[in-house]
Amino acid sequence: MFGNEVARSPGRLLGLICGFVIVASLFAGGAAAHEVRPSIATLSLPGNGTFELKMATNIEAMLAEIGPEHEDTDDAPTAVLYQQLRALPAAELEKRFRTFTPGWLENLGLEFDGKAASMSIASIAIPETGDLDLARDSSVVLSGKVPEGAETLIWAYPAEYGASVLRVERPGEPVQGQYFIAGARSEAIALAKAEPRSTWQVFYDYVVIGFTHILPKGLDHILFVLGIFLLSPRWKPLLTQVTAFTIAHSVTLALGLYGIVNIAPSIVEPLIALSIVYVALENTFTRKLHAWRPVIVFAFGLLHGLGFAGVLREIGLEQGQFALGLVAFNVGVELGQLAVIALAFLAVGLFLQRSWYRNRIVIPASFAIAAMGAYWVVERTLA
Repeated sequence: MFGNEVARSPGRLLGLICGFVIVASLFAGGAAAHEVRPSIATLSLPGNGTFELKMATNIEAMLAEIGPEHEDTDDAPTAVLYQQLRALPAAELEKRFRTFTPGWLENLGLEFDGKAASMSIASIAIPETGDLDLARDSSVVLSGKVPEGAETLIWAYPAEYGASVLRVERPGEPVQGQYFIAGARSEAIALAKAEPRSTWQVFYDYVVIGFTHILPKGLDHILFVLGIFLLSPRWKPLLTQVTAFTIAHSVTLALGLYGIVNIAPSIVEPLIALSIVYVALENTFTRKLHAWRPVIVFAFGLLHGLGFAGVLREIGLEQGQFALGLVAFNVGVELGQLAVIALAFLAVGLFLQRSWYRNRIVIPASFAIAAMGAYWVVERTLA
């Protein structure tokens, strides 16, 4: 019966073929992709003429010369080398990294009064091999002397190592944190005392962080937004759902950062994936936006907000500008979501009124999104 129906409907057949192609490509990417998060650099300045720089980073990514975007791990031969490095025992990986460090230290990008800092490795801590689908976060501690009379420092992490976060610790002062896109160079930072950055600087930084967390790094959030878009691309229902999602993730993001709500990622991440499955499958069973859909989207937005909180906890919002950074991050997330919707309109806007739009685009794309979400549910549950 199904075969006869497909034979009588070339549009449905085309849709199914497109769906299988999308599923295959998504699974091919999902199986090999490993998100390369920003390197977190914590610079301690105890005030005795020395400094310590602790780098929390993905050593395998540096050795494989993977850039800031996780899609780079899908490309051969980069993917092959990266996975080989992921499988190495900690001792072997450390051995390879030590042969790499002379060039790395030379280009690390820490300067005092415009001159490159001289530093050496104090310690390297690499976790033993575990789940190869999860990034292995290693810690490299560097130490050196602050040149006598130096007044400022500059951070310029090389572009080939991706985005970075610099956190500066001084005795008796709040930690000063700043996010840098790949290849960005900081302004001069005072050594003696933290100089508060302007409201505009902080706002801009966290808007960028929020936006890049959606595009290009947040594939799960992208698919969720596309799932919302596919059911009803008209602006009013779309705005209703996006607003519900925005309010929800803003609430739990704030609660998570203030420590009021703290749920383990091992619980949150599979549930986020499950939310993608639900929204996508609902698109295949209904043609219109029911009253419960914004409520469901709101509930799932609460989960996504907890996921966002994990990102900001890793970076560290500046004390004294916590609320501003929180608002700016949410603005960045919304801009990212609107960009996804705009791109979706550009891709299919001409076909919205066609009789075959639902059968050829909505249903195949929704099945593909649901399949990817289901894959993540299993992967994140077993991780």
